[in-house]
Amino acid sequence: MTMKLLIENMTCGGCARGVTATIQDVDANAKVDIDLATKIVTVETSESLDKVTAALAEDGFPATVQ
Repeated sequence: MTMKLLIENMTCGGCARGVTATIQDVDANAKVDIDLATKIVTVETSESLDKVTAALAEDGFPATVQ
């Protein structure tokens, strides 16, 4: 499953690394592509959207689906 998420409070490279780590904690094989300028994260994962967004919210990166 591929999902596009907007993470408004992702403002720097450290945030991007945190987002990537959170997603890969949910699915170690997830492919994560981050466009920091637009704050869009594209994720290819076998996990559900709910599981990914819940983990991001728990780690301080609430996401909205694009």
